[in-house]
This record gives sequence, structure tokens and C-alpha cells, in this order.
Amino acid sequence: MDTASTPLLQVDHLSLAFRTPSGTAEVVRDLSYALRKGCVLGVVGESGSGKTMQALALLKLLPPNALVTGGTARYNGQDLLTRSERELRQVRGRKISFIFQDPSSALNPVLTIGEQLTETLRAHKSVSRAEAREEAARLLEKVGIAGGAKRLGDYPFQFSGGMCQRVMIAMALCLHPDILIADEPTTALDVTVQAQILRLIKTLQQENNMACLFITHNLAVVAGIADEVLVLYCGQCMERAPADAIFSNPLHPYTQGLLGSLPPLDKKADKLPAIGGRPPLVGEKITGCPFAPRCPKATAKCLAQCPPLFTENDRAVRCWLREQK
Repeated sequence: MDTASTPLLQVDHLSLAFRTPSGTAEVVRDLSYALRKGCVLGVVGESGSGKTMQALALLKLLPPNALVTGGTARYNGQDLLTRSERELRQVRGRKISFIFQDPSSALNPVLTIGEQLTETLRAHKSVSRAEAREEAARLLEKVGIAGGAKRLGDYPFQFSGGMCQRVMIAMALCLHPDILIADEPTTALDVTVQAQILRLIKTLQQENNMACLFITHNLAVVAGIADEVLVLYCGQCMERAPADAIFSNPLHPYTQGLLGSLPPLDKKADKLPAIGGRPPLVGEKITGCPFAPRCPKATAKCLAQCPPLFTENDRAVRCWLREQK
């Protein structure tokens, strides 16, 4: 078996829905992608595009009213979606770890930083309390928090937002997972701290040769961290390609719109172009391409029929404009 090309995580035709009083409402539709060891896959799209939901489904962390309606998610060949809760406890944290979006809500405000770090270590490893505290202090130093041993007794409110996110990164990496899922880990941070956190995640990912699923609504954020980019809209893959191809030659009008809305660095822009309209609401009936009502290049066929995912070498695009290419 060629381990270099064999995906560590293979998601095929994943579909998710919410239960509502009027029935089920789809939030992810027929999503497929592969994640290889040592690679970073950036998952981008507007709020509500299904980025976080599909990631939560991998570890069965979906809210009670959400359900998997189809597909598989194979980690090392075994389908995570069919594993029992007991089996998943051996995967969560140990094999696949999660950095959540808001560290202020992810950290327990009544427990010290040391208690929360050592709890994770002692739950999964056979170490003494003293050994766990020593390892926790080392982890804090590793993620850039000076005086790690002294900070173990502090509470989350004594840390800045950037430092809390560093603690979350330490917790996520303390068991040396194979896959790191980072769910918009820089959203609540200012630009300077954001850049520091991105560099830290990239450095640690490379040092540990981890695979990383990096979720964000901002294409600019993945520019310096992702090897491949998956663009989601309304729960569907609109485009998937190597990162350099996405930024140099975006093929889907939605990807082009996202890139066009980024502020230029080489000139002053009085007004940034924006994608008109709004995404479909959850449960809203869709005929044709979900992006067609907002697309400046839409045709009658786009409004009537949803396109398949056209594959072109190492990239895929869901757009009728690519049918004849």
C-alpha cells in the first residue's frame, strides 16, 4: 500500500440534516474529500455553509436535532460514523483533536488552566498527577506561554484571548493526534494575534507531521497555511483545488467572489466588491445551482438544474460553465 497517497481521512458522500417540526432540512449535501498525513485542507465558505457541521459529524459531536443521512467518514479505513461511543472515546483527542472557535466558552471558567490540561492527559495516559503537571507546563511553554509552571494555577479569565487560544492548542496537541481540526481558531482575535496563532498552528502541524482540517470563512486566512482548499456553499462543494491554484486561477464564480471581496494590499480601495443577495436559508427549497440566484454568470440551465462536480486533473468544480471545458 502506498501510504504517501493513501488518505488518513476519507469522507465520501456525507449528507447531514436538521430535524424540524416540518420535517428534515439538509445542511450538508453529498460532500466528499480526502485528507492525507502532513497536509492541511482549508475549508472555507460563508456562515451557514456547513463547514463546522461536517467536522462535528466526524466525531459524532452534532447537536441533538442533527443527524447523518448518508455517507461515510473513514479514518485509517474504519468508518467513524458507525463507531460506538466507547470506540470514539479512543479516537477523540487521542487520534483526532479539535480546536473550537471560541476559547472563552470552551475553557471551564471555574477550573484552573492546570486542572484542565492535566485532566486531558490523565484521562488518556497512565501518568501521575505530578507527571501530568510537568507535561502541562511544558506544553504551555511549547505554545508560547512563558512561565508555564507558574501559570498552571491561573484561571481562564486571567489570560487574554490569544493566550486562551494557545491553551486550547496545547490541549488539542497534548496527546499527539494524527488529525487536528481547527474550527475558525482566529475569529475572536485581533489581526496581530491572529497571525501569531496561525504561525503557531502551522509550525506545530509541520513538526508533528499532522493532517489538519482548517475551517474558516476567510480565504485570506488559509493563504499561508493550506495545501488544498475546499470551498463550501449551502452544504455543497463548489470547488476543490490545490491552494496555489485557488488563488491564482479560481474557477467557480463563488470562489471568484470570495477572493474579490478581499482588500488589496498593493493599492487603496474605496469600496470592496461584495457578493449580492444572501445564501439560501436552512430548509429552503432549492432548484438548480444553489449559488445561481447570486451568480453574475448564471444561465437558465443554472437556475433549473444543479450541476455535478466536474473534475479537472487535481481539482473539482461544481459549475455548468465547466461542462464544455
